[in-house]
Amino acid sequence: MTRSALSVRRVEGIGEGSLVGTLSRLLQLTCEAVLVFDGAGRVLLVNDEAAELFGPERGQVGADVRLLFPASDEPDPLVAPFDPADLTFPLDGSMALVDCAGASGRLVSVRVRCDAVNAPGETYLLVALAADEDARAGREGERALDDLRRANHRLSGTLKIVLDTIDSTDIADLFERVLEELTQTMEADGTIVYLAESDGFHLRGVSSGLAGEKIARFMPFGRSVERLAIREGRAVRLRVCPPTGDALRQGRLTTREVVNEDTHEVLRMKSALLPPFTSFIPVPVWFGGQVIAIIEVGWRRLRPVAKEDARLLDSVAHYLSVQLAGAFTTFRAQRADRLAALATDVREELLSYVGDGDEGAAARFFDVLAEVGDELEAAVVRMRVNASQRIVVADLPLTGTRELPLDLDDFVASYLVDGVAVAPIVPDSPLNTYLRDLGEPCLGAVIDFGALEGNRLCGMALRPDGAEPFDELELEFLRELAVDVRDIARGAVAREQEKRISQALQTGMRNELQKVEGLTAQAVYSSATKAASVGGDFYDLIRLPDHRACVIMGDVSGKGVEAASVSAAVKTALGAYAWEGLAPARMVRSLNDFLLGFSRLETFATLFVGIIDLATGTMRYCSAGHPPALFIRSDAQEISILDVQSGVVGAFHDISYQDGVVSFDPGDVLLLYTDGTTEARDPSGAFFGEEGLRDMVMRESADGKPFEGFVGRLLSTLDDFTGHSLEDDVAMMALRFDGLPGGVGAGPGEKGAAHAGLTASRGD
Repeated sequence: MTRSALSVRRVEGIGEGSLVGTLSRLLQLTCEAVLVFDGAGRVLLVNDEAAELFGPERGQVGADVRLLFPASDEPDPLVAPFDPADLTFPLDGSMALVDCAGASGRLVSVRVRCDAVNAPGETYLLVALAADEDARAGREGERALDDLRRANHRLSGTLKIVLDTIDSTDIADLFERVLEELTQTMEADGTIVYLAESDGFHLRGVSSGLAGEKIARFMPFGRSVERLAIREGRAVRLRVCPPTGDALRQGRLTTREVVNEDTHEVLRMKSALLPPFTSFIPVPVWFGGQVIAIIEVGWRRLRPVAKEDARLLDSVAHYLSVQLAGAFTTFRAQRADRLAALATDVREELLSYVGDGDEGAAARFFDVLAEVGDELEAAVVRMRVNASQRIVVADLPLTGTRELPLDLDDFVASYLVDGVAVAPIVPDSPLNTYLRDLGEPCLGAVIDFGALEGNRLCGMALRPDGAEPFDELELEFLRELAVDVRDIARGAVAREQEKRISQALQTGMRNELQKVEGLTAQAVYSSATKAASVGGDFYDLIRLPDHRACVIMGDVSGKGVEAASVSAAVKTALGAYAWEGLAPARMVRSLNDFLLGFSRLETFATLFVGIIDLATGTMRYCSAGHPPALFIRSDAQEISILDVQSGVVGAFHDISYQDGVVSFDPGDVLLLYTDGTTEARDPSGAFFGEEGLRDMVMRESADGKPFEGFVGRLLSTLDDFTGHSLEDDVAMMALRFDGLPGGVGAGPGEKGAAHAGLTASRGD
C-alpha cells in the first residue's frame, strides 16, 4: 500500500467498528434513563434521559449512585463504604419499584432494572423509567418539544447563513460569519474550512471556539478525510476511535483509526491531518464538477451525529458553493495584489543596496529575502555550492551547517527559466525527508539565482513540516524575485547606471549603424521643422557574437537637448544589456527600473528591441508601447505586423513586458519607425496613418525597385504628403535579412510552411 493511500477496513455487523456508535445512538433514542456505575459506586456514564431525571448536579459522571437512590434509614449514605448489596434495588436484572432523588429534589417512583455486565472490573448497568403514567407521557412530550426545538434551531440557523452571506464581497467577513453560524446552528464545538489549490487543501478559516487548537494548515490530495468526502460525494459522519493500549505504549500517536458511521469502515489516518474533534462531519463543497472546499464541523466529545445533520450540511454547502467560488477568486486576486506590492517594495530595496560589489550585494540580497520570508511565513536559508565536488552546503536554522543530499543541477533542471529556477520541495521527496528527520523546516522551495561572477547564488525558503506548501502564486512570486535578484546582482546597479548615463551623454545622438554580416541596414532621421532640431527619436544596430545582432528603435517623450540626452542614455544602456545576453523583455524591464531611478523629469519612452539570430533565422523582440513593426516577405506579396505589444518604459514600476518571436528567410525586410511617421498630417489635417504607411511600403517594395534607398523613398513620400511640414520627428530603419554565406544557419525554405507567418512568445 502506498504512503499516500488511506488504510481502510470494514467491520461487519455489531463489532469492533460499530459497537460504540450503536450504543451511543441507542442511548440517545431510548426513553429510559440509563447509567453505568462501577464497584465503588461511581457513575461512569449517563444518557440525556438520566441527566433529566436525576438533575444536572446528581445525574453526572463521577457522582455516587447512592445519592440517586437514598435508603430511608440512612440519612448520610456516603459515610459507610460502598456495598452494592446495600442498594435499594436488586442486581440480578429483575424489575423493582423504588424511589429516586428527582431533579426537583423530591422523591420520584421509578421502575428499575440493574445487572452486572461483563467488563473489566466490577461494572453495573441500570435502566430506570418513571412509574407514573402521566410523568412518562409528560417526558415524551418534552422529548418531542426538544426535537422540534432542535429542528427549528437548525432551520433558523440555515436561513441566517443564507441571508447573511448573500452577495458577500469581503472574504474574511464571509468566512468568519459562515464558520460561527455553522457552529451555532449545529450546536458544535467548532468549524474549519479548507480551500482547494493545485496541490491540496489549504486552511483558510477556523471558528473562534478553536482558537489555540493545533489544526493542520494543509491537507494533500488523497491523504485525509477529504478523500472519503469526495469519494462519497456528500457529508460523512465520522468518529475518531480512542487509542489502544498498544498504541499508547508506543508513545507518539502518528496515526488514528476513524470510523465511518454510515458504512462502518475503519480508516487509518495521520493524526496531524485530523481536526481536534472526536465526532465530526467533513462536507465537500462542489462547484462546476470540482470540490473547491472542505468544511469540517465537529464536537470534542463523542456525540451521536444524526443523518439529518449531515443532510442539512450538504444543503448548506450546496448554497455556499457559489459564494465560496467567488470568495476563492477574490482571495487569489487579493493574494496576487499583495505579492505584487511586496515584489515592488523588494525590488526597490534591492536597488537601493547595490553598488558595493557582487559579494557585498549578495549578502544584502539575503537580508532582504529574509524579510520576504517573514511575509511568506518561511525561513530563508543560504546555500553554498562547490561545483567541482558537486557538494551543496546549507546554513539550516536549527541544526546549523549541513551538507545536503542534493544534486543541485538535477534538482532544478526542469524548473530552469531564463537562467534562474524555483524548484518546490514536495512532501516525501528525498530532500524533504532529510530535513524532516533533522527536525528542520522541510517544505518550500530551492531558489537558484544562477552564476554571479563565478559564484553560484542559491538558497531555500522553508516552512515547517505540516505547513502549507508554496502555492502557484507564491512560487511565481519567488521566480520573479529570483530574476530581479539575478539581474540586479549581475550589474544593473546604481553606480553602473550612472556610468552609462555619463557615457551616453558623451556619445550623444550618433545614429551610426554597425556592419553585421548577413544583414543590410539603412536608416533615416528627420527632425520636425516646427520644433527643435534635436529630438528624442533614436535607433541602433549592434553586432553581437555568434552571428547575432541587436536592433533598437525608440522615442523618448519631449524635445530638445533634454530628450536627446535621455535618448543617448537609453540607447547606451540597451547596448550594455544586449552584451550581457539579456532577452529583449528583460532588457526593457531593466531599462524601466533604470529610467524610474535616473530621470528627474517626467520622462517615458517607447521602444522596439530585437535580438536577431542569423544562424537560426529567428528574431526575439519586445515592443514596449512602440508603433508595431512591419515585416515584408521577400516576394513583396505579404506585409505582416509584429503585434506582441507591452506598455511604455519609464512610467510605472508595476508593469510586465512580453517577448514575441518571428522567423525570417533571406530577402525578408523588417521596417521600424517612430510615431511621427503615422501621425504626420497633410495640409488639411488628415493623418497619414497605418494604412497609408502599408500602402507606401507595398509600392516601394514592388518588383523591380531596389532595396537601396528604400527608407529614403519612404521619407520623400511622407514629405510630399505633409507638404514638407512635419510636426513631429520621424525615424525609420529597414533591415534586409541576406543570410549567412557558406550555408551557415537556416537557409531559404528550410523552415517550411509552418513559418510562413509569425509566432509569438508571451512573458519575460
